Amino acid sequence: WYTICRAGANGASMKILIFSDSHGCIETMEAAVRRELPHMMVHLGDFWADGKQLHSLFPQIPMCQVAGNCDRYRWEPVQDQILIRPVGGVLFYMTHGHLHGVKQGLLRLRLAAEEAGAQVVLFGHTHRSFCQLQNGVLLVNPGSCSGTGGTYAVLETADGGPACEIRSVQSSQ
Repeated sequence: WYTICRAGANGASMKILIFSDSHGCIETMEAAVRRELPHMMVHLGDFWADGKQLHSLFPQIPMCQVAGNCDRYRWEPVQDQILIRPVGGVLFYMTHGHLHGVKQGLLRLRLAAEEAGAQVVLFGHTHRSFCQLQNGVLLVNPGSCSGTGGTYAVLETADGGPACEIRSVQSSQ
């Protein structure tokens, strides 16, 4: 573990497990959930069905999910591409990232989150983990949880504000 960033906020303490770009690697997510025992799970797209399957394995854990760019080509209809909702006293902006051009930069994403009043932005798409506080907004990309170099994020909300940590899927297997 290593703590990357902390943003100010108040509210209930929660442990949130964040995945993105699973591309069929259900086992790595399942192992991480069993190890981390989160209060909530988030899947940020690519593949939508992976998120649904993960939630069916752990139906007692609340789950948020958004569709990614690869999900639009699947047979199963997808739901939201952007979710804005409070979690543990913190307003989250969740998206895969392709709609905001995150491979070219994070300004559009951060501005959209600021406009929504979000304190935390969760996104994927780049397959590179990232946690950074920018202009008072905590930006978190868990990276891709698929493959041997896969990663995921753990975000904990507490009185001191949300704290983000990146973890290797290898250490959870």
